[in-house]
Amino acid sequence: MTASIIYTGNLRCEAVHIQSKSTLETDAPSDNRGKGERFSPTDLMCVSLATCMLTTMGIKAADMNVDITNASADVTKHMASDPRRIAKIEVAVYLPGDNNEKDKMLLEKTGNNCPVAKSIHPDIELVIHYKWG
Repeated sequence: MTASIIYTGNLRCEAVHIQSKSTLETDAPSDNRGKGERFSPTDLMCVSLATCMLTTMGIKAADMNVDITNASADVTKHMASDPRRIAKIEVAVYLPGDNNEKDKMLLEKTGNNCPVAKSIHPDIELVIHYKWG
C-alpha cells in the first residue's frame, strides 16, 4: 500500500504516506465549492508532474556528473468544464548552469519522459518550457 486517505469532511481529505508517515491535506478548489486552503486533487496532479520531472532530471544529472541543485519549476493548471477536468498543464522549468547543448537536450528529454508525464492522458495538453542559466 502506498497511502491511506480519509475524508475529513467539508470537502477535505488527509493522506498518510505509509512508508514515511508524512501527511498532506487536500481541499476542494474555491471555484468548486471548496475554500482553496490546501492543494486540490487536480493541483496535486500538476505538482506531481513538475516534481517528477525535476526528480528524474536529478537522477539523470547525477549519472552525468551535472549538478542541477536549485533547479525549480512553476506549474499552471487550466481547467475545462463539461466534463470538469484538467485541460492543460503548463510547466516552466528553471535549470542552473551553463551546460552544453547535448547535456541540455538529454536532461530535457528525461524531464519530458518522466513517469508522470507518460501517465497523463493524451487529451491533456502539456506545455513545457526549459530555461537554462
